[in-house]
Amino acid sequence: MIGQNPFSAGEHTQPMSEINTTPLVDVMLVLLVIFIITAPLLTHAVKIDLPQATSQPLEEKPEVIDLAVDADGKMFWNDAEIDQATLVTRMQDESVKQQQPELQIRADKNTRYQVLAEVLAQAQTAGMKKVGFVSQPQP
Repeated sequence: MIGQNPFSAGEHTQPMSEINTTPLVDVMLVLLVIFIITAPLLTHAVKIDLPQATSQPLEEKPEVIDLAVDADGKMFWNDAEIDQATLVTRMQDESVKQQQPELQIRADKNTRYQVLAEVLAQAQTAGMKKVGFVSQPQP
């Protein structure tokens, strides 16, 4: 009979409700074989005998210069009051050192911006490379 499904043989078939797990099992077996082969390669390590040495860690703390500027524009170099001319001279002396110290500027909140701008310009002219501002965090 032409046009009839040869597999039905005249029966009414129900939709297939089973899942074919053969391809899934095949894929899982291939993955298992791959992991079995590669697992020993992941734990392989080269055994070497490292030399032993004892040393002290270098704990050289950088020098810090504390430059405080109050509300009136007075400047204090490590808590000692200085004037503009001495400030420029000290900055030039510190900038030529092998390990240049860090200049930390602490300014009063009422200090005029012009004073701070002049201090920064003098530090740049003197060759100070490490300049920072110190502030107090809000409570």
